Amino acid sequence: MSNNRRSRTSRRARPEPGGEVTWTPEAIRALGASTNLHTAAQIFGLAMSTAYLLAKRGQFPVPVIRAGTQYRVPVQPILAALRLEPGPDHPP
Repeated sequence: MSNNRRSRTSRRARPEPGGEVTWTPEAIRALGASTNLHTAAQIFGLAMSTAYLLAKRGQFPVPVIRAGTQYRVPVQPILAALRLEPGPDHPP
C-alpha cells in the first residue's frame, strides 16, 4: 500500500509531548516553495476552521493561492511574517 499523503507536516515538524507541533525555522524552510493551508495554519497557531475562513475572506496572515479546490501558501511570506531569514537556498 502506498502512502499518498500530500502533507509533509509529520515528517518536518516535531510534535510536543502534548501533541502540538513545534515549527522550527529550519522545518519551515524545508517545506519548499509552498505548503498547504493546514500546515500554514499550524505554523501560525490557527485552527483549521479559522484558517479556511481567513483564506476565503483574503485575510490570512500571508498571501494564499487558490488552485482548484486546494489552497497553497508560499513559504517565503511565512518566513517574512515571522521575521525569519529566508535561508541560504533562498536569497532575499
